[in-house]
Amino acid sequence: MADYLLGLDYGTGGAKACIINAEGEVLGFGFEEYRFFHEKPGWSEHDPHGYWEVACRLIRGVIDESNVDPGEIRGMGVSSALPSMVMVDEAGEPIHRAYNLMDRRATKEVEWLKETVGEERIRQLTANRLEDHPTIVNLLWEKNNRPGSFERIDKALTIGGFVALKLTGERVLSYSSAAFYGVAYDILNRRFDEDLLREIGIDPDIIPKLVDCEEVAGRVTPEAAAETGLAPGTPIALQVDFNASCIAAGVTEVGDIMSNLGTVGNFGVIHTDEEFLFSDVGLSMINFAFTIDSENVYITVPSTTTGGQSIRYLRDEFSKYEIEVERALGVSSYDLLNLEAKDVPPGSEGLIILPFLMGERTPIWDPYARGVIFGLSLNHTKGHLVRAMMEAVAYALYDSYRLLEEADLEIKAPIVLNEGGAVSDLWRQIITDVFNTPTVLLERRTGAPFGDAILGGVISGVFDDFSVAKDWAEYVAPMEPNAQNHERYQEYFEVFKQVYKHVKDDFRTLAELRDRT
Repeated sequence: MADYLLGLDYGTGGAKACIINAEGEVLGFGFEEYRFFHEKPGWSEHDPHGYWEVACRLIRGVIDESNVDPGEIRGMGVSSALPSMVMVDEAGEPIHRAYNLMDRRATKEVEWLKETVGEERIRQLTANRLEDHPTIVNLLWEKNNRPGSFERIDKALTIGGFVALKLTGERVLSYSSAAFYGVAYDILNRRFDEDLLREIGIDPDIIPKLVDCEEVAGRVTPEAAAETGLAPGTPIALQVDFNASCIAAGVTEVGDIMSNLGTVGNFGVIHTDEEFLFSDVGLSMINFAFTIDSENVYITVPSTTTGGQSIRYLRDEFSKYEIEVERALGVSSYDLLNLEAKDVPPGSEGLIILPFLMGERTPIWDPYARGVIFGLSLNHTKGHLVRAMMEAVAYALYDSYRLLEEADLEIKAPIVLNEGGAVSDLWRQIITDVFNTPTVLLERRTGAPFGDAILGGVISGVFDDFSVAKDWAEYVAPMEPNAQNHERYQEYFEVFKQVYKHVKDDFRTLAELRDRT
């Protein structure tokens, strides 16, 4: 009998699935976007029922495409973008829409926790900040604003945890994902501080059972098998989507660095430095356990909230012509936007954008921040806007990267660029020049579901360890930084920082004015 493995990943804007064989060949692949709901300022939601519907379609689709016997799928990994939250009742049914990581509604709860518990106490327990709106913060919002439905919550799950519930009947949370619950999660001792949970009015029973990423979290039920086409009993494991992307890219060792330009823009560095986690720089980033040896290995992930989503926004809202050309001729609308931007010089001829369309994460942690176009002139075209937005995302990520360099955290060049907007030669060169660091592109960009499939192979015994991840990773399109461009970008980066500094307080004033209308 043959050995096959399946991976399923939920990003912020869509889900992917793949089936591979034991040699790492991708036999089936599927992707499906899902709808965002932004019905109120700061809110960002999905329909949780859609997660399961997408899972069933994608799993059946890759099984059909690969033509494998479901009984020969030895294991499956599931990952999702975080923080996210799906509230379910005792029957496992969702209560309200699901939160995704762009949701920034719980600003009052953040302030209450700072005043009541103390920001330093929380940081020294979690090695993370409140401003990321982790799950427990959002639970407090639910308690304060929808107390009737809050009382119905049995478990607060991640997106991946909700899909695992539908697949296996188990209500579980991986150790790597637990850090995104925040507030009361003890990152070093891998447990929730139940006294602190009770102190802030959250019942510890609302937290799912903790499981290691490298253990079986559950097995596919007969009911789920009938809906997905999987074989009953197939083992499932859970991990954070960024970890899954790292494994897919062969980024598995201390010092390795990978960047994604998906809906969110981010990069991550693997390390074992517990002292760094609680340093000033470490506490300005996002920190969680890495999938491999999660008791001892961590990953620090700086993140800009709307990375690839910023270009998707320009396409969806201001590029109807390019979308129609894509429909009519099959030419990618993103490729068309790249063509418009490629001849614009570095610095976009004095056009700077703050890309904070839904608040910002590292290192400024400002939920009130919003997008700003600075320096717009009649000579600027759509191509200038596209390039300036690409440069803006690069500046936002570089703002964190320079801090890691100054903190002497071990970082091995080159940066491995993986998913989303990384397929753009222009965007990769901008990042290479802004960071002043060599980059490479992962040739096989199946992405996170490939890493999930490898995880499925480890938990099922098909693989002894994760070494195949590095063996299978092939890098192409190496880029070296252009010193002249870097120097130019450094000048623009300083203006980028100054613009934010000048309007920072105005963002909050604007939010207060908006909320009164």
